Amino acid sequence: MSAHYAQSRRRPLIFLLVISLGILALWLRTDDEPVQYTRWQGLAPAVMTNALASVNDNSLRAVAEPQQGRGQPDAQRPYGNPLRATSTVMTQGYGVGTHAPAHVWGAIDLAIDSTGNGMADPQGSWNHPIYATHDGVVTVTPNSYPAGNHVWIVNDAYRTGYAHLATFTVSNGQVVARGDLIGTMGSTGMSSGPHLDYQVWEKVNGAWINRNPLDFSPFELAP
Repeated sequence: MSAHYAQSRRRPLIFLLVISLGILALWLRTDDEPVQYTRWQGLAPAVMTNALASVNDNSLRAVAEPQQGRGQPDAQRPYGNPLRATSTVMTQGYGVGTHAPAHVWGAIDLAIDSTGNGMADPQGSWNHPIYATHDGVVTVTPNSYPAGNHVWIVNDAYRTGYAHLATFTVSNGQVVARGDLIGTMGSTGMSSGPHLDYQVWEKVNGAWINRNPLDFSPFELAP
């Protein structure tokens, strides 16, 4: 009888001990998780839903033509798909993963789905041509870190960045127009597979502000 009584008294104590240990574990937990870089395992997710809450799934692939009635976009403003391919998919969204914080590293990662299964693949992405999305002047930076072979295209109102290129087809000071070839897709710099890191910046009151490339129709083929 006394043994049963002692056992019944131990049960609440064990329960309280478990609860206390759980609370202590939560208290010691930190939200400062290490940055996780893009993992390329042959196939990368075509959609990052947490970065695309306001984007229709149908917009994740380039369409054959811009929407009717839109007219010729302002050549100074970034517009259209820098890969100019209907097989373009996004492997990392804006402001997440290596693109956080957005005001510093905001970009989207683009690659090619050459198999039609909705997933990016290295074979179709290597050396795919990359095009300017607006008019401007080129600055080329080879072998930079973390962007690898990098191109800026700059005008008075906007600049766009193209990172991890395999090769350049432009040079410093060159003036380009939307649709001009600027290089080919690679995996230079801090990159785990072939893709394009694409950034958009806007000059506001003399300061460059990072913008979400998804607001500049990056899955439509520019006219």
